[in-house]
Amino acid sequence: MRTEYDFSKSRKNPYASQLKKPITIRLDEDSVGYFKSMSEEMGIPYQTLINLYLRDCAVSRRKLDIRWD
Repeated sequence: MRTEYDFSKSRKNPYASQLKKPITIRLDEDSVGYFKSMSEEMGIPYQTLINLYLRDCAVSRRKLDIRWD
């Protein structure tokens, strides 16, 4: 292993804008449990499943119909 590396000719990652961004989000236990059980059935991580669901909502511009009475 070298003691120094030369990064003077390096360039930015062209895919960096496509990387996922870590965030903190508060979800109730029932919602997390739902996605965890569904992820076990499908064989994919629950965070990936939540991301796929949210992406589908964003792409289709789905909106909730919330009414506070």
